[in-house]
Amino acid sequence: MSNSICGEEVRLIAHRGNILGPNPEMENNPVYIDKALEKGYDVEVDIRGSFYTKFYLGHDREQYIISPEWLFERAHKLWLHAKDIQALHSLTQQTTNFNVFWHQEDFYTLTTKGYIWTYPGHTLTPQSICVMPERFEGLYSEPELKNCAGVCTDYIKKYEI
Repeated sequence: MSNSICGEEVRLIAHRGNILGPNPEMENNPVYIDKALEKGYDVEVDIRGSFYTKFYLGHDREQYIISPEWLFERAHKLWLHAKDIQALHSLTQQTTNFNVFWHQEDFYTLTTKGYIWTYPGHTLTPQSICVMPERFEGLYSEPELKNCAGVCTDYIKKYEI
């Protein structure tokens, strides 16, 4: 697409499954996530729980129960934002499978796959995932976005090649 601002190597990550903007009623819903995955996007999801209890998706609370099999089948395309210590501990024990991170408002967080999850508005590196660039419209130049490792946004369709 001619209006693209991300290079071919840049990972395009649909925030909570969103492609064309926030959709609070569907965010983190496994069906919604699968639709984004089917379109070729990676997806950032909010996860709670553990292999010893149950896993749940949901930003502010446990909304959708998911099986470990669901996670393993999609592991190569999911960015798992651990929302509690149980999820962080359980998922980081499987570092060869999952790309997991935890953050609150940290400027930078390292994922288990070595990416730098970069809070909106902060300096990018070639290892950075630029999170929600729309919150700082015009802050990041086109070359910066083409040279980071990925972009995570509710408007991921805007960043396609």
